[in-house]
Amino acid sequence: MGQNLKPILANFRIYGDFLSAQPYGSGHINDTYCAVVNQGGSRVRYIVQRLNHNIFKNIPALMENIRRVTEHVREKMKSFYSSDVSRRVMTLVPTLDNQSYYQDKEGHYWRVYVFIEKALTYDTLTSTSQAFEAAKAFGQFQKMLADLPGGPLYDTIPDFHNGPKRLAAFKEALAADSQNRAIKATGEIRFLEDHAWVFDVLPEKFAKGEIPLRTTHNDTKINNVMLDEETGEGVCVIDLDTVMPGLALYDFGDMVRTSTTATAEDELDLSKVVMLKDRFESLVRGYLSSAGGFLNHTEIDHLVFAGKLITLIIGTRFLTDYLMGDQYFKIHRENHNLDRCRTQFRLVESITEQEGDLNAMVQRIIAK
Repeated sequence: MGQNLKPILANFRIYGDFLSAQPYGSGHINDTYCAVVNQGGSRVRYIVQRLNHNIFKNIPALMENIRRVTEHVREKMKSFYSSDVSRRVMTLVPTLDNQSYYQDKEGHYWRVYVFIEKALTYDTLTSTSQAFEAAKAFGQFQKMLADLPGGPLYDTIPDFHNGPKRLAAFKEALAADSQNRAIKATGEIRFLEDHAWVFDVLPEKFAKGEIPLRTTHNDTKINNVMLDEETGEGVCVIDLDTVMPGLALYDFGDMVRTSTTATAEDELDLSKVVMLKDRFESLVRGYLSSAGGFLNHTEIDHLVFAGKLITLIIGTRFLTDYLMGDQYFKIHRENHNLDRCRTQFRLVESITEQEGDLNAMVQRIIAK
């Protein structure tokens, strides 16, 4: 948008002269830009985002979530760090009328964050130490929100990780078979039907009170943690749009799904899709180093299972979208969503094949 952002930024408490703005990051939901402002001779950067109100139906409630979360985390961080707090929690820049967002004449919603300098995000892991730091940061994030005051946050995307509902949506799409694609996915359909029991395990334990509802991030990809560019330390958890009530295991499960294989999400050679034990071990060590003190025994005992569950849920979503004609996920080739589904289901198999060893690994880590 370039210069078109200048009148948008004029509605926020940003001082100085607008210089430029360029698209930034690899997100697929919101439109994100890095804007540069001249402040007294220094070039100062800001993150500017136009929010996708087609995905997020209630932007004011979403922004209230983020305000509550960032203010609470900031106060927690002040007790840990005497300085550098502004790099360890996202900072919303208020509008001229002291709101957390601005709505333009076309009905689009905008927000601005202070740019976190000297920290990087990675779309894919390059070392096990990155897995450790990311998991530690997400665990610390959960821990700091354990006593968030003011009642539950707003559900920005209801039933986001609801396995039974995702399964029901699949069954509906399969029954309709509107694109006549089921014949091409018979193996995947059979695999999902054979593993349908997986979706009921955690909801049943939650219903029995064995697993508590917590405030969770719900999108724990590696690129949602900023790592210090010099030390590699996990500095700041970002992308807070899906922070809402959930199960801690869903967060850990998505870390497993996105960080423990060296292949892409749509890898065609399924023989390459293997859950790597060293990456899983780093995730567990990092996560438990910060979250271990507040997780209960049932949660810890289901860390491996959580990876299998979330991977199965995402694979189910890919398969459902394929059957419906690719309505939700963007595709870049024929059968793209089916390929994605196959990769996820193969990772479920790899986790299952190593499940005994992985559970034993978790117990050894706890014992130390």
